[in-house]
Formats: sequence, structure tokens, C-alpha cells
Amino acid sequence: MPAPSPPPADIVSLLDCFDDPVVLIALDYHILAANQAYRRHYATGHTTDLKHCYQVSHHYNVPCDQAGETCPMKDCLKSGHPRRVLHIHHSPRGEEHVDVSTYPIRNAQGDVHYILERIRPSRLASVTPSGQGLVGRSPAFNRMLELMRRAAPSDTTVLLLGESGTGKELIAKALHDSSRQADRPFVPLDCSGLSETLFESELFGHEKGAFTGAHARKQGLIEAARGGTLFLDEVGDIPLVLQVKLLRLLETGTYRRVGRAEPLTADFRLVCATHRDLRQMVEEGSFRRDLYYRVSAFPIHLPALRERHGDLALLSESLLRRIAPKRSLRLDPEALACLQDYPFPGNIRELRNILERASLLSDTDLILPQHLPEDCRCNDARTPAPPVDFSGEVLPLATLERRYLQWANARHRGDKHSLAHQLGLSERTLYRKLGKLSAEDD
Repeated sequence: MPAPSPPPADIVSLLDCFDDPVVLIALDYHILAANQAYRRHYATGHTTDLKHCYQVSHHYNVPCDQAGETCPMKDCLKSGHPRRVLHIHHSPRGEEHVDVSTYPIRNAQGDVHYILERIRPSRLASVTPSGQGLVGRSPAFNRMLELMRRAAPSDTTVLLLGESGTGKELIAKALHDSSRQADRPFVPLDCSGLSETLFESELFGHEKGAFTGAHARKQGLIEAARGGTLFLDEVGDIPLVLQVKLLRLLETGTYRRVGRAEPLTADFRLVCATHRDLRQMVEEGSFRRDLYYRVSAFPIHLPALRERHGDLALLSESLLRRIAPKRSLRLDPEALACLQDYPFPGNIRELRNILERASLLSDTDLILPQHLPEDCRCNDARTPAPPVDFSGEVLPLATLERRYLQWANARHRGDKHSLAHQLGLSERTLYRKLGKLSAEDD
């Protein structure tokens, strides 16, 4: 195929008006022009011109949608409208989450002639082991991150839904840190087990002498969160008698300290979380319907650890850094295999507890299967038989590789990225080999 013709100079000159990395892409995915920011971020000693966008960003040899990802350019071409997605891109600094926006550029006849792609790094999470913040790269994690990225810049009330131990407060803090309120307070309140008096005192504050033991005026969390984010954890545990007080606060934007007659004005962004099914609670009459619609403007599902295929090794390495920052703890491959077979009913909180216990039991920097709790250890009876019996006939290497790849692909519980890593292959090579297997099966 001949090289695409150069784009008009006036369009190319506009690219450097952007501070973020921007490229102009032909309809066959060739990069026709790139601004200086793109070259700094993605060029590694060579020009990016006339290379495919998926080669530079993903190191693929096929477009994103053919490698199991959403291709914003293809969606943009199909709809004729701008598109935004969250991707993982390669850069000289390593892999990173990025916010990719694509815009159709039309010719005089109104036909889409080029695609302008703008890339902004996302600071919500890391795809490499980190001593702090969110880490993950699995499809389930990325779907959650995509919703977080949409909600963070707005003032919309967010409802975090998920099982216990999935990291709701960490997610809420990440939303706050990526919001316009990032330089203002982040104030959490655990709503479970609060009595009516304690709930009002904690949330609204109280005046001196408002009740027995109120020896001084107390600032409530609403006042402490002024201009920032108020995080109500386990909002589903708030008793009905208190739900009406929270509803009034959200509807009027005003509140009264306990013992004070004059109202005060509230100014905060609300993030709520619960492990309960609020819809079912509404139907059962244990959660107010009107309050439900107030707090569930933008629900975000937090995936359980068992849904985050391929993230276990990344999470484990990150947690070990946080548990023992002065040690170089790592998981033995057999210990990691044991953890990958465990369902983790307590999710990330349980994983952290398991690793913390194991770190205390290990006299070296290597965590072995015997350092794990009994119910996490590998069960030899569950271990699949090896894919080849070497006591039989001699087989061609190509046959051995095909059988082993079929066995490994069927047994592996993670995504293709983690499978490729375990096999010592690039994702591109793995997809090619799996594609060949599929063709042979047909």
C-alpha cells in the first residue's frame, strides 16, 4: 500500500497548540503528523511519522480492536463523532493509563478524512507495582477506572457499590484527588453502628451544652468538609430515622448544629459507598426511595478481587511494598499460584492480611506456600495433570507446543497479558499463536 499523502500544513501547524500529546492519523492508522509533546512522550530515538498508531502506543502489529481492546479511532469513524476511552499505552517511562480522545477531521465534502487523537495521562491508577494509590490493569478494573475518570471532574454525587474489602475508601480518595476539590479536605464517616445522637453530632456538630457531656462546641464533619469531599461509608447502614435528616441536608443544602436554631449552609461534594443492595432495601422499605435517588446519581461498581483476572500479582507486589517498605519481599511462583486458586471472599483487605501474616512468618524475603494460611495453600488434588506424558512416544516439538499452549490457555485464570508474561512471550506473539490454534481447530 502506498504511503498516505501528507496532510495540509495548516492542520499540522495546529497540533503544537496542544500541551498534551496529539497526532493526526490517516484512515489506515498511519501517523501523519505528531506534535512535540507526542514525540517527547512516545518517540524513542526515532520519528513516529508513517508508523501505525497502534505500533507506537501498544506495540501491537494489528489495530486495537483486533487485539482485544476498544479502538477509539474505529468507533469515531463509525459514529462520525468524538470518542473517549481509557487505554494502557507504552511510553519511555513504561506502561501507563491514558485518557484517549479522538475527533473526526472532515474535508470540504463533509467526509471524515483524518482522525485527530489527543492523549492525556491518567493519574487515577498505576499499571506497575506502586507503594501507594490504586494499581490494576485488568478489564474489570479498567471499566471501573473509566467511570471514575468520567465522574471525578464533576460535582455529581457518586455511589460506590461492591463487596466488603474492595477498597471503597481508597477509590473515594482517588476520586477526590482527581476532582476540582483536590486541594480541599477529604472527610470520611463510617455510618455503620451510629446512634441517632452520635450521627447528628458527628455529621452536624453540636453547641456547648446541647446535651449531657457536650462541654464545648464541636465542629461537624459537614463543616470540616467545606469546599471538599464528604465520604459516607456504608450509607446502607443508616437507620430509617436518620435517613430523613440526611435527605433534608441533600435537598436543602442546609443543616443545624445540635443545640443551634439558625441554619448553616453546606458546601461539599458527596461520595457514598455500601456493600448492600440498596435497590432491594428500597423495595423492602428499609431504605428511603427518595434518598436512594439522591445518592445514586452516578453508581460505580467496584469489582471483587476474583473478577480482576491478571491483577493478583500486581496487587501482591504493591501490597508487599506497603507492608514492609524496608524489605524486598516477593512471592514464590508456587505461592502466587496458590493465591490465584483462592476465591478471596474478603477481597483486597483479605489479601493484605494474608500477605502481612506471611511477611512475619518468612525469615527471608521470599514468601513460600507454607507461609500462607491453610485454606490458601495449593491442593495437589486440584492441580491439573501435565499436558504431556513424557513416558510415551516421542512427539514433534510443534505438537508439544500446540498441546501445551492449549492446556495453558484453558487453565490460566488471568488475562492474555498475564498469560503471555508467564509463558515468556510478547502479547503479539501469544495472539498470533492462539489465532493459529483457532484456525487449526476450524
